Amino acid sequence: MTALPGTGRRTEPIATRFAYGEVLVELGRENPRLVVLEADISKSTQTQHFAKAFPERFFQMGCAEANAMVAAAGLATTGKIPFVSTYAVFGSMRACEQVRSFVAYPRLNVKIAVSHGGITSANDGPTHQGTEDLGIMRTIPNLTVIMPADYYATKKLVRAAAYLEGPVYLRFTRDPVPILYGPESDFTIGKGVRLREGFDVTLVAIGDMVAIALEAAEQLGARGLSAEVIDMHTLKPLDGELLLRSAEKTRRVVAIEDHQINGGLGSAVAEALSENLPTPLRRIGLRDTFAESGEYRLLLKKYGLDAGAVMRAVEQLM
Repeated sequence: MTALPGTGRRTEPIATRFAYGEVLVELGRENPRLVVLEADISKSTQTQHFAKAFPERFFQMGCAEANAMVAAAGLATTGKIPFVSTYAVFGSMRACEQVRSFVAYPRLNVKIAVSHGGITSANDGPTHQGTEDLGIMRTIPNLTVIMPADYYATKKLVRAAAYLEGPVYLRFTRDPVPILYGPESDFTIGKGVRLREGFDVTLVAIGDMVAIALEAAEQLGARGLSAEVIDMHTLKPLDGELLLRSAEKTRRVVAIEDHQINGGLGSAVAEALSENLPTPLRRIGLRDTFAESGEYRLLLKKYGLDAGAVMRAVEQLM
């Protein structure tokens, strides 16, 4: 851990899955009803720390994600608060029917907390890069969908999810992402955060793409363009009020996500704008393609998810 002297505040990039592992133990100490179900990868998802602190409340389900979801549903009916952890690809697709029918349909208090969201899985390759999950989960009724942007946002939003009654899908990164917030930052599920005020274009991003949006905003500023940056950490319910207020001011929007171009943040933003305030929009994301194995930053550049791609989208809008 690298911190500012005398503050204990993190400064170096860190994967959001590590924040999840830390806050899970904190929540376990606070609430004896919280239990964790793991699908054989506790070191990767960081639930290993909860297992060590509370072995009697940790259930290793093996490579059986569908069974884990159904077991979590059963535990929820007894008053427990189950967190089910696995990779995004498996939590959203291998166990999709169980999430839909046994968790979301009866509105059970199950938290699905997945690592390796998007192409932050990088070297793990396309089989472990969850780039379709947000769109899948967003279509399921009753399910709240969240992807925090950094370490501090993760700790606050996981905590909020634990105390929110009902099913929640939480998505984390495998690779490190920059620190954007501080321990004093506050977050509300369903309410986005305006990180930077601007007047020429709105950059609305989720998860690891929030740092990319801020990077692009800095570069646009050097060219005399004022970019507003919104961290839309909650994909569902989307903060339409914040989005529309910003779009009304800037009249141009770019949606940025580490996900397929269809179904996720870009689609949600397009729907909100077209129904309420038709606005020129560009979407940044994977364009109907699988990625490949490689270094995270190089993959972002190859597939058009870096700051340069955002700037090109803004130039088109201008």
